[in-house]
Amino acid sequence: MKQHMIALDLDGTLLYDWATLDEETKKYLKHIKALGHKLVIATGRPHRSSIRYYDALELDTPLINYNGGLITWDNNDDFEDVSIRLDRHSIIDIFENNKAYIDNAFCEIKDDIYLLRESEDIVDLLHFFGNAKLHVGAFKDTLPDDTNGCIIVANEHEGHFIQEYVEKHYKGEIMSRNWGNDYRFIIELYSPKTSKGHALDYVAKTLGIDQKHVIAFGDGHNDLEMLQYAHIGVAMKNAEDELKAVADIVSPYTNKEHAIVKFLKTVIPEEKVESD
Repeated sequence: MKQHMIALDLDGTLLYDWATLDEETKKYLKHIKALGHKLVIATGRPHRSSIRYYDALELDTPLINYNGGLITWDNNDDFEDVSIRLDRHSIIDIFENNKAYIDNAFCEIKDDIYLLRESEDIVDLLHFFGNAKLHVGAFKDTLPDDTNGCIIVANEHEGHFIQEYVEKHYKGEIMSRNWGNDYRFIIELYSPKTSKGHALDYVAKTLGIDQKHVIAFGDGHNDLEMLQYAHIGVAMKNAEDELKAVADIVSPYTNKEHAIVKFLKTVIPEEKVESD
């Protein structure tokens, strides 16, 4: 049997909604894992809000967070974490010089959160779970070290001012991404070294999986490099047009219609686990 490595984005892809991993998908993925295939979660979320799905699927592979900015392997003491960070001083400079355009923002170092100010409308973005610690205040006072990434909630129609500043002063050092669609007011700052594609390549080599055996599923612009890296890159029916343009396959099904299960059943032979 050919062993596949299957990379799974969370929101809009693996999950039915922002919180739910449906039972049919969970059961099927645990079944193919038992057959020897490797499942890897690759998400923009922090570790603290993705580990629950890692545990639900009983995974034993590295976990990719912050779109490749952090790779951990909790159950492997021999694995050295990969942590790509942005310079603390550069981040403080960006915020200090763009205060007029920023409604709120937060930075993260692994699972700890550094928030500009507390407000109800940012709670859903924080994923404040587990053992995370929350620090509130100006970054120049609270941010102790380089950060895995930053999320800026811009004032309406003013996010482009922040992106222009980053492009002018930090070209090649810091990248900015507008989340678009319903979240077009959100600007994400990240390292140019951060990519789900680079992370997936690193994990594949760590696990000894050939690139030609990698399948990846996604729905957003942050999945572009991952789908391009995979031998088979699958975009959900609900994916952004930019991702569909680079995908090898565009599923006729959405994340709410078991798109992952339906596709994998076409490429993975039906076999029974010995213990069945």
